[in-house]
Amino acid sequence: QVQLVESGGGLVQAGDSLRLSCAASGLTFSAYYMGWFRQAPGKEREFVAHISWGGGSTYYTDSVKGRFTISRDNAKNTVYLQMNSLKPEDTAVYYCAASRSLRGGYNVENEYDYWGQGTQVTVSS
Repeated sequence: QVQLVESGGGLVQAGDSLRLSCAASGLTFSAYYMGWFRQAPGKEREFVAHISWGGGSTYYTDSVKGRFTISRDNAKNTVYLQMNSLKPEDTAVYYCAASRSLRGGYNVENEYDYWGQGTQVTVSS
């Protein structure tokens, strides 16, 4: 079965960096669009970043542009989220997700077929 397993979360201070990884199995990884979403305490889950099959196209929510970078290694079936200059408002559970065919938009949760269990990122001030 399809599995997405996130790792790399933790507790850091404001201004620090983290790199999240999401290892995929049970699917043809290179055929899937990949995204990162996050959910802060008491808030709805929100879109963070998206990358196309080959990595040629990326999209970000405005609040992370210039600080976060999404990338993928299709040979390793892994997608990454490099997070720099972290802020307390970045505190959330971060989820990776896979989509076979986006029709409604890269930032729409329902467009993603598979989800990981999430990894906690906590940024202290």
